[in-house]
Formats: sequence, C-alpha cells, structure tokens
Amino acid sequence: MKKLQFSPRQISQSLLAVLVILATTAIMLLIGRDTLGEAVIALLYLVPIAWSANRWGQQAGITAALVAALMFDYFFIPPFYTFAVARLEGWLVLAIFLTVAIVVVGRIQASLSTARETVMMYDLSTALTGLHTQDAVAHVAAKYIQKVFLANLVKVIYRPQKDAPDTVVGEPNHVEKTGKPDRQLPLLNSWGLVGEIQIWGSEDIPLPAGDSRLLKNFAMQIANAFERTQPSG
Repeated sequence: MKKLQFSPRQISQSLLAVLVILATTAIMLLIGRDTLGEAVIALLYLVPIAWSANRWGQQAGITAALVAALMFDYFFIPPFYTFAVARLEGWLVLAIFLTVAIVVVGRIQASLSTARETVMMYDLSTALTGLHTQDAVAHVAAKYIQKVFLANLVKVIYRPQKDAPDTVVGEPNHVEKTGKPDRQLPLLNSWGLVGEIQIWGSEDIPLPAGDSRLLKNFAMQIANAFERTQPSG
C-alpha cells in the first residue's frame, strides 16, 4: 500500500482552507443561526469549500469540507456547542451536507485537472513547433517537463541516427541521479522506439501515473517532434 504523504505546501494550503471555514463560521454566528436557518447555513458553507478546492486543490477542499461539517455540527445543529447530535434529522442534515461537499470538491478537482492537462498539452505542442533540430527538441522537452512538475531531474534520451549512440539531455543540467527514475516514458513514433523520458519527481507536485493521458500525450508529441526534425540522409 502506498504511504500517504503530505508536503509542507499541501499542509499550509489545508491550514489556509481551515482559516477560511473558521472566518465563514464567525460571520454566520454574527448574523445568527435563527436568522439563517440550517438549509441556508449548509449552502453558505459550500461557497468557501468550493473556493478552497478551486484555489488550493483537492486536499484543501476535502479539509475544508470536514472542518465545515464539524463547525456545522458544533454551532448550528442542536444541541449546540457539542459534537453530539440529538435527533435523526440532525444526522441526516449533516450526512447530506458532507456528501454534497465531497462531491462538489471532486467535481471541481476533475474539471480543473482536465483543464490544466489541456493547457499543458497545448503549451508543449506550441513549444515544440518550429524547432529544427533533435537537440533543440530534447532540451525544450526536458526543460518544459521539469518546470511543469518541479521535478528534481528530467532526462530525455534519444538516438539521433540509427547506428549512433544515444544522446542524453538533462534538466537541470547540473543535477545527476543514479537511482531508478519515478517515471520512464518510451518515445515511440513510426520508426519504433526512438528514445525515453526519465523523470525524478519532487514532493511539491505529485507526478501523474505513468499510463496517464497527460504523460502519454507528452511522450507522443516529443517522439513526433524527433521524427519531424530527423536529419535527411
């Protein structure tokens, strides 16, 4: 089983999401629970939850949803100022609220992930367009992937000619890794296997799965760029 890990950045973002929920709770307490009512309070909590998920990602959104559920229970579901729930109706309200909040976070994250991937694929395609040498393709590809994932090291390995030795381009070029890379992406085009991308990730941005649509698209675009820039003869 993969060990669950949280980077300092993710922890700080989750703490910010908690602060947003606490500020929302304070505002609603000032307005008054009798004035708002449970239904309106539940809807108002969804606003900072959705905002946190959109601003800081899924972990922050889920953290916001859980803290909001606790605040909702403690301050707005009888008996007040306790996490106990006296009535079945209260349990139902709390369960429905938490379910809806988690679904909202999941939908927002899925939409954002799709949009980000589309932008990344377009940006790489644009960066590779107009390059005239395989060396330029390798350098641009390594630099782009390293920047996108804040990777510790990205290596693009390619064979410029059929019987020539492999050429290796690394980014950052002063870093060297000897261990197994976190991701290895074969570069395949109409000629067959023409190289490989190796990625050593960082704790700041988790790498997509090796068989993800994004990494497969990256590898395809780079392999096609190598084919396009292959010297004639």
